[in-house]
Amino acid sequence: MSLSKQLAFYLDDLWAKGFKLTDEEVTFIYFGKRSTMSEDWKVILALKTTLQNQQAFVGSYFLSLLELLKVEGITSPSGAAKLLKKKGIIA
Repeated sequence: MSLSKQLAFYLDDLWAKGFKLTDEEVTFIYFGKRSTMSEDWKVILALKTTLQNQQAFVGSYFLSLLELLKVEGITSPSGAAKLLKKKGIIA
């Protein structure tokens, strides 16, 4: 799935695939997006990484990923992937 896909479409895709986020979790995802002023692709990447690494939505983990991307000044998906690999978050 392309990381340039809009967040709402990604959440719909998760729902269609059987991964049901609660209303509170979706609200928290949008809170994280607003609080870190992140682009949709960063939110999708943080959400995807959270779900893969935690096997569930963990708000604090998700938010820490968004904050890491912001603090490090990441501006591209390839830069984000390099950072997450460097930090040992993804393989």
